[in-house]
Amino acid sequence: MDFSTARRNMIECQIRTNKVVDEALIASIGEAPRERFLPDALRAVAYIDEDLQLNAERCLLEPMVLARLLQELALTPGDAVLDIASGTGYAAAVMARLAGAVFALESDAELQGKAAGLFGELALDNIVPVEGDLGAGCAEHAPYNAILIEGAVDAVPAGILDQLADGGRLAAIVMDNGIGRATLFRKDGGHLSRRVIFDAHAPVLKEFRNPAEFKF
Repeated sequence: MDFSTARRNMIECQIRTNKVVDEALIASIGEAPRERFLPDALRAVAYIDEDLQLNAERCLLEPMVLARLLQELALTPGDAVLDIASGTGYAAAVMARLAGAVFALESDAELQGKAAGLFGELALDNIVPVEGDLGAGCAEHAPYNAILIEGAVDAVPAGILDQLADGGRLAAIVMDNGIGRATLFRKDGGHLSRRVIFDAHAPVLKEFRNPAEFKF
């Protein structure tokens, strides 16, 4: 399969046509071999416009959805970024070309091991793999200029929002009555604002599910 051509087609037909205009981001997506971050059985469909399952708990987000979330983060070369539920590291690889340092947080040791290997093979030496509880974030390396949560959440924990630096941004898909809303949070002077960007679907990460309400 000609993955280079498939990657270019993804960019022209899925990315550019869906309000993604940041040329640095588009260039980084064009350099990241998405197929390398998937199980062998899924490589042939690496560039389709759907979420792709890495295992029962993780997926690679649909290209357009990920690109729009990353565009809203507006990464700059000096930024420290936390990538939560990083899976095999595709989004981290895209962000590594745009930011100063990326901390890739994953609780699944097998996925994290694969990601670390790929980071080495692709010479992405500004990504730091971190294993830990997704719902707790990574206070050790905080504060962050940007945080990405790779999956849907019922709510973003206050403890993770606290890890944002002043001027920091957080992008996540927040569930609202069964509908996923791609949402940007921003911290300025201790004040937190939020803005819904677009509707998006993604599996809800188990660490970010609200407990089921008891019903009589």
